[in-house]
Amino acid sequence: MALYDGQNRGGVRNVRYAQFKPDVVRVVIDLDALKDYQVDRAAGQVRVRIGSDRTAFAAWSSNTVAVATPTPVPPRRAAERGSGGEAAARVTTPTLSQPMSIEDYLAAHRAEAAQSQAARITVQWDNASIEDVVAGFAAFSGRTIILGKDIKGNVTAEVKNQPWDLAMYAVLESQGLAVKTLPGGILNVVSQIELARADSTVPITTRLVRVNYAKATSLVPSVVSILSKRGNAVADSTSNSLVITEVTSRIDEVVEFVKGLDQRTPQVSIQAKIIFVDRTDVEELGVKYDLGSTTQFFNKLVQRPDPRSAQPVDTDLDGVPDALVPTKNFLPTENIVSLGGNSLSALGNASQEVINPALDLIFSTAIGNFDLTAFVQALQRVELADIQAEPTITTLDNRQAEILVGDRVPIRVIDVSAVNTGGGTGQAVPRATVSFQQTGINLRVTPHVTGTRQILMEVHAERSNIRPAAVDVGFTFQTQQADNQILVSDGETAVIGGLTVTEVTVTKSGIPFLVDLPILGKLFGFTSQQENRRDLLILITPHIIDDLVAPSGQ
Repeated sequence: MALYDGQNRGGVRNVRYAQFKPDVVRVVIDLDALKDYQVDRAAGQVRVRIGSDRTAFAAWSSNTVAVATPTPVPPRRAAERGSGGEAAARVTTPTLSQPMSIEDYLAAHRAEAAQSQAARITVQWDNASIEDVVAGFAAFSGRTIILGKDIKGNVTAEVKNQPWDLAMYAVLESQGLAVKTLPGGILNVVSQIELARADSTVPITTRLVRVNYAKATSLVPSVVSILSKRGNAVADSTSNSLVITEVTSRIDEVVEFVKGLDQRTPQVSIQAKIIFVDRTDVEELGVKYDLGSTTQFFNKLVQRPDPRSAQPVDTDLDGVPDALVPTKNFLPTENIVSLGGNSLSALGNASQEVINPALDLIFSTAIGNFDLTAFVQALQRVELADIQAEPTITTLDNRQAEILVGDRVPIRVIDVSAVNTGGGTGQAVPRATVSFQQTGINLRVTPHVTGTRQILMEVHAERSNIRPAAVDVGFTFQTQQADNQILVSDGETAVIGGLTVTEVTVTKSGIPFLVDLPILGKLFGFTSQQENRRDLLILITPHIIDDLVAPSGQ
């Protein structure tokens, strides 16, 4: 028997053997389930009876040599490559399949070829020996590649602009060959059948590997990807260790692979600065006046007394009334116009007034038979809000960290469509519910330290606050945020967000034509100018924190 063909016959999945001692041969039978068995020894033979069922299965003879064609090893990913972008071959457990042609292999690995960083090769072979082909790959790549014993064959093919390692694997696959790495990085080309036989007879070993920095559960998928078919990896969360089972010839390689993954990564201290400036400038000026006589005037600006309500008054206290004093004023809606007069009754600008003026000036004078009364109102207001937040957070490489400083603001919502559940009056009773909205300073960042000690960061910076709404809807939430991905050096400050918003509102009302006069126009109207300016600036500065404390031994 050279190699069991892998078919399940009566529950037997595989048969392996090896020379355990000079006079002892070890035979291993893999079953698909636990079954009873019986061993019968006779002259020159040993018979093993497994189970009691009579299930029929395909015939098999120990005189038939099964052809094992393992799947060749694809080029390793960028994370597994050695220096110079060259691929370091790794050995996987062979599986039974038919050899692939060079064209089919390259087509199946087209995506890997597009991502490969290895040097590309264009070559054509016409009935070239496998020794010359392998020597050509060795000369092109600068690697040491040796052929196993009794490996023969000829190659006729053409490869155009393919990574050299992928082209070599394709050629070896078409010839039923595989590659394994020897100590020192030497590549050894062997027969896939011999490789499968050697792997199936080598005993397995279980090793406990302590993980210092990473989580053992997160390393399991990566470790399993390089194990042979007989290998396995289980994470022990209690001790944060990996229990690795693998063939003895590869267990040390797997342990070194785990140690390569379990590397201490530097910590990164990130300081952000969020600057928010909100400035509001208000300028208002209004001039109102009227010009009238005792018999005709407008009554909107100055309350005029009504002479019809005059009562006699003793001004000198001699007991004899000597003056008539009005006891009430005309209503503001009453305008007095003398139909027989020809005097100018009044002039007035727009009725708009300055709200809470800082200057309220009243001027009154008599010009002949006319009274001139003027109101001057002026206001200038500046509101400035300068908010600076400097959150600082420290995290491990490739670990997301978040800091949040703020308030949870309760928001009451009135549902007027709520159905009345009490009293049976048939009227809807509004129902109030309370929800909470988070406001404040929020910094969320995921840093990565590159090989050149630069820091690649995914940053989310946010500042939010609450303001009463101008209408009766509760509150409005002002939010300034930036999401960015940047690359900076250690200690370098980068601007990840900048925004300036300026709003200018100008209101002018007054007497037509007169209000538009240069300089004098301000005497015949009302002007208001409001300018709102918001400036947002977000700065971020990362620092790499190195710790030279050596880890405990594994």
